[in-house]
Amino acid sequence: QVQLVESGGGLVQAGGSLRLSCAASGRPFSNYHGGWFRQAPGKEREFVAAIGWSGGNTAYADSVKGRFTISRDNAKNTVYLQMNSLQPEDTAVYYCTAGSGSMSYSTAKFPQAYNYWGQGTQVTVSS
Repeated sequence: QVQLVESGGGLVQAGGSLRLSCAASGRPFSNYHGGWFRQAPGKEREFVAAIGWSGGNTAYADSVKGRFTISRDNAKNTVYLQMNSLQPEDTAVYYCTAGSGSMSYSTAKFPQAYNYWGQGTQVTVSS
């Protein structure tokens, strides 16, 4: 069992930056690939970014590519999401995820590829 706790959300103006953190506990996080999803009011949960167990492989949704960066520190059991050039359409609850085994580029964007989810952290971008 893996427990995930997100932090770092908040209110920011358009063009600003935030860094989300996801602290894992329960089992060595290095055994899992990680990811971030988000859900805006009235919309389905959507993929944001994913990272392999070693941090060498990453994947991004087209909507955030070039603005967001996912990274991890296995020594700290933490995954990060650096978000730059934030826009109002980035407003959502952001969820951290963890999935067993290696990250697959073909399945990373699907929620079913992940076994564990955090409670989410709110990100609000004002115009």
